[in-house]
This record gives sequence, C-alpha cells and structure tokens, in this order.
Amino acid sequence: MADEGTITPEIRISQLEDSLATETERLQKLFAAYEAQEKDLLDVRAENEVLEKEIIEREIEKEAQESLIAEKDFRIRDLEMKATKADKRVEHLEPELEKMEEKYSREKDRLGKIFNIATELDDDLKLAVTEMKARDDWYVSHMTLFEDLNKAIKERYEMIERAVESERKSQHMARAIEDRVEEMVTARAAEMTIDEAQESVSGAKSEEAEAPTEEEPVVEESEAESEAAPEESTTESTEPAEEPDATPVATTWADDEDPWADN
Repeated sequence: MADEGTITPEIRISQLEDSLATETERLQKLFAAYEAQEKDLLDVRAENEVLEKEIIEREIEKEAQESLIAEKDFRIRDLEMKATKADKRVEHLEPELEKMEEKYSREKDRLGKIFNIATELDDDLKLAVTEMKARDDWYVSHMTLFEDLNKAIKERYEMIERAVESERKSQHMARAIEDRVEEMVTARAAEMTIDEAQESVSGAKSEEAEAPTEEEPVVEESEAESEAAPEESTTESTEPAEEPDATPVATTWADDEDPWADN
C-alpha cells in the first residue's frame, strides 16, 4: 500500500504509457509476424494448389504412361509372338525358298534365252520386212513385165493346147481312115478271091486245053493285084507313123467319135 501510495498518478500514467507503447510495439511486431505468416500461408496454400495440380497432372501422366506401357507391352508381346511365328514360318519356308530360288534361276536363264531368241527373231523380222519391201518395190517397178510374161505364158499354153487338140484330131482321123482303108482292102481282097475262084472253075471246065497259056496272065494279074493291095495298106498304114509325134496330153480328150459316122 505504501508503494502504491508513493506512486503518483503521473508515474502510473507514464508507466502505463510505457507498457502501452511496449505492448503496442509487441502487438505491431506480432501483427507484422502474423501478416508475414498469413502471407507465407497464402503462398504455401497457392504452392500447395500448384503442387496438387502438378500431382494431378503427374497422376494423369502416370496413368497415361502406364496405359502406354501396358499397350507397348501388349504390342511387344504381339510382335514377339509374330516374330516367333515368322521364325517358325521362315524355318518351314526355307526349303521352299531354296526351291523358288532354283526355279527363279532356271526361269531367269530360260527368259534370257527367250529374250535372246526374241531379239534375233525381231532382227530377222526387221530384215525380212526390209527384204519384202525391197521385193515389193522391185515387183511394182517390174509389174508390167510380169503381166506381159504371164500373158505370154497363157498364150503359149493356149497354143500348145490348140496344137495338141489339132494333132489329136488328125491322129484320130488318120486312125479312122486307116481302119476304113483296111476294111476296103479286106472287102476288095475277099471279092477278088471269090472272082478268081469262079474264073478258075469256069476256065478249068471250058478251056482245059488253053489253060496253060492263059493261066499265067491271070496268075500274074492276081499276084500283081495282091501285091498292090498290101503296098497300099502298108503305105496308108505308114502314113500316121510319118506324122510328127504330138505332145503327151491327158487321156481325158473327148475325141473318140468316128468322123465317118455322119457319111
């Protein structure tokens, strides 16, 4: 009480003012620290939000990467399976590949030969075309000569056919004349033999005494007639032989009719 009694109001006010200033200063420091902490808290919250967003994005990326990894694993397994199948297929197809390579080599050689032959044939064809063109040009330039030659050949064959035809007709007529002469000679000889027989019988009966003197002319006359008849036959028979030989022709000539049949 004594202390309180000794403290004057002025001292108390000064003390309170000092304590107020101290507390005010402390509060200001605390407020400044509070504001700094609040600012730091806001910064931390903003950073937390950013970090949370980054975490979410990273989670999304992680999930995407996991899905990609899973897909890649699946594709890798698929590719490994395909590679294994391909290896097995290659093992099975290697003999076929060797056969196909052998066939390919053979076909390549064959096609090479065929190509060479085709090239040669093409060259030959070009040469033949050139030769044919030259031949056609030569033929065109000499066409009138060939036409004249063809016309002359046709005229020659026509002349030969006419000559052969006339020769055939002349031979046929000669044979017909020869046959007719032979018939006439035969008939004449028969008539002469009959007449001679009758004359000899009548002469033997009527003139037995004069027979030796008159028989000689009769015999000589008969002999002369008999000799003349063979000479005519021989001359007439040799006439066709003296004619020139005709050119051999086909046996299809329709000239076998008798020219004396109309007479």
